[in-house]
Amino acid sequence: MSIPRQPAQLEAWERWEQPAFAVLPYVMLVIVASMTVVVKWGESTGDLLIDLGLAAAAGLWMLWGFTLHPAWRHRPRRMAVFFIVLAILMALLVLRAPWYGFFTFTGYFFAFYLPGSRARLAGVAVIALITATSQNGGLPKHWTAGAIAIYLVIICINVGVAGALTWFGWVSAQQNDQRKQMVEELSEANRRLETILEENQGLHDQLLAQAREAGVLDERQRMAREIHDTLAQGLTGIITQLQAAERHGQSQDERRRHIDLATHLARDSLTEARRSVRAMQPEPLESARLPEALADVASKWTRIHGVPATVTTTGQPRRIRPEAEITLLRAAQEALVNVARHARADKVGLTLSYMEDQVNLDIRDDGVGFDPQPAGATVPARAGGSGYGLLAMRQRVEGVAGTLEVESAPGGGTAISASVPTDGGW
Repeated sequence: MSIPRQPAQLEAWERWEQPAFAVLPYVMLVIVASMTVVVKWGESTGDLLIDLGLAAAAGLWMLWGFTLHPAWRHRPRRMAVFFIVLAILMALLVLRAPWYGFFTFTGYFFAFYLPGSRARLAGVAVIALITATSQNGGLPKHWTAGAIAIYLVIICINVGVAGALTWFGWVSAQQNDQRKQMVEELSEANRRLETILEENQGLHDQLLAQAREAGVLDERQRMAREIHDTLAQGLTGIITQLQAAERHGQSQDERRRHIDLATHLARDSLTEARRSVRAMQPEPLESARLPEALADVASKWTRIHGVPATVTTTGQPRRIRPEAEITLLRAAQEALVNVARHARADKVGLTLSYMEDQVNLDIRDDGVGFDPQPAGATVPARAGGSGYGLLAMRQRVEGVAGTLEVESAPGGGTAISASVPTDGGW
């Protein structure tokens, strides 16, 4: 026997359980009623009619109170009344004919519909008592000590066995229901997880699209900086040298020197342009470390513009992130371009300082200076300049989690300091 369950909770093999228990009481009732007809046929017609009437009443009561009204099974009071009346009819049938015990044992099935565990155990005990009476052949005919003892032993055996089986069946049914509930909860959790995964997939696709758009924008900004730091600076130097070669009063050798410098700048710019397209490192960093690359850049700048530019390195030089080295090198190149264009300086000093957790590059000149933040301006600008050089420099430095500071004043020269973290070296 098992605790009744909702149809949706039944396993495949359990789908036959309730139909079988629903039909079994009627089958057993028909069988024992037929036995009554066979045994009592020809005897007292009145007794036979009483037995058949009680059997019919029990069948009609089960049909009306249980089979035709399944909703009543979940109404405690109705089921209590149904079970009490059915137990009385079963007891009367057993008292009249002990073989009705084959029918009364089906009362265990109805006891499980009683409300509460105590009521169910009480119902099982009542059915066990009725079944024990049928096994005893009815009530003891002689209320002697021996007859009473035998009757009590039969009752105890039935109640004990039925109670134990009922308890184990009840516990097993509860565990089964708990397992099914856990399976349903897991299934619901899986459905929710699938929904979350679908939502996450949508968010992932959206993030990928945004990342692609951000990548395109970053690449455009990078190319803009590369063009400014290479082609624009190179073309500016070429124009400067060609303009110097066209000036009147210069000797043939002087003009040739400017033309050679312009040619050299054109070749360097072409090389840098090709390397920028391939997203490679700047040429000075491919074959030298950052201090040597800065010295090479300063030497070329001095040779072109005739203004001394010295490079000083402090601390212990070491490799840092490639993008950080490129940023500092580009900052130096941009600062030197600005000095050549606007500062009218007599000398420039570059100081590369290796510290424990960062590397600083300071570029100082003794030129005319400028107002680094005019009223209403959003970026520092030199006189006569667009300000894009300093903006590009700042974007580069901040792109590697660094900082850029500009100090200047009209007539007081200019100092630019770029700091980048080393991330523990490289």
